[in-house]
Amino acid sequence: MQDHRTLPKQAALRPRWQVISALGVVMILTWGSSYYLMAVLAAPVARDTGWSLNAITGALSAGLLSAALISPLVGRRIARHGGRPVLALGVLMLSLGLSLLALAPVLWVFWAGWLCLGLGMAATLYDPAFATLGRIYGSQARSAITQLTLWGGFASTVCWPLSALMLEMWGWRGVALAYAGLHLCVTAPLIWLVLPRETATPAPTRDAPVPSSALSAPELRLFVLMAGLVVVNGLVVVNVSVWLFKLLQAQGISLAQAVALGALIGPAQVGARLIEMAGRGRHHPIWTMLGSTASIALGLGLLALGWNLAALALILYGGGNGLFSIARGSLPLALFGPERFAVLMGRLARPALMAQAVAPMAGAYMISTVGEAGVLYLLTGLALINLGLTAALWRIRRAQ
Repeated sequence: MQDHRTLPKQAALRPRWQVISALGVVMILTWGSSYYLMAVLAAPVARDTGWSLNAITGALSAGLLSAALISPLVGRRIARHGGRPVLALGVLMLSLGLSLLALAPVLWVFWAGWLCLGLGMAATLYDPAFATLGRIYGSQARSAITQLTLWGGFASTVCWPLSALMLEMWGWRGVALAYAGLHLCVTAPLIWLVLPRETATPAPTRDAPVPSSALSAPELRLFVLMAGLVVVNGLVVVNVSVWLFKLLQAQGISLAQAVALGALIGPAQVGARLIEMAGRGRHHPIWTMLGSTASIALGLGLLALGWNLAALALILYGGGNGLFSIARGSLPLALFGPERFAVLMGRLARPALMAQAVAPMAGAYMISTVGEAGVLYLLTGLALINLGLTAALWRIRRAQ
């Protein structure tokens, strides 16, 4: 049944697959040129400039913090004006930030570039994209969110080899400039030409009794639990992404084997999303979140125990992480409804991004104090906390 909100005329006329496909290409290029960029460029930047790796990766953390600070405003703007202008401005900020990286003669300009990239990430990655789909399709957005995550799952698969190829041909500065050009020539036109133009929502008046994004006491408990989920998941996922090879090598696995095992995560993510999509939304997204957190906890637990089941552990972890990307968008939509979805996604993005910003430094400290095995047990404990938070969400929803 169609959502009670009147969809924009362009959204009704524009085929759904075109909107999702355009946003999918945007997701691949925005994730690949920002969040995943330093995995390829950090070492070449350090060799070329003499800047320390800590200073270079610290710039990424600064960018994530700037994204965290601006994300609630991004959610409000999408709720008010729709995603089209916000996403378009976001890719322009990404292009500016990448241009600053390419031209940076000194470290502080490099950091300034990452601060701009952070503003761009706040307006272009999953949370604003999910909010955009929520505003366009209302309560029918769940399947669109699932389909979009399938596209996003290929960001590292496409952009890591692309970045490596451009690095070999043009150097790290050329990579940054090339991505800046791709945003101007590909992602910005896709957003502007394919996404529907939406009618702005009137600003709230002073005598409005309750803001549209206000939460009741039971809803606030759900929101706090949801925020806890994205924070803990951010701590777990970023540390696994950054330190996985080091953690595997500490178990006696060679670097080549570790790389091969790590390659299982991407296909597992996509496979889990395909299974979710095959379900056609017949189950409540709380079950998607429950499957996600259980799979992540089981995978990390098997890895921590060191039972020579690393391949199975990483497949379980990857599948759970793939489901989490869907649940973090579809569950708030189901819990709080489409009207407040964009604003609340912006609010949820702030603590998640802050956790991701501090996660690599926290992981490095823990490795130096409790060792790699201790870090794996700690990550398993965090994953079990998320499983408990999901169970609490389920109980409160059931009681309501």
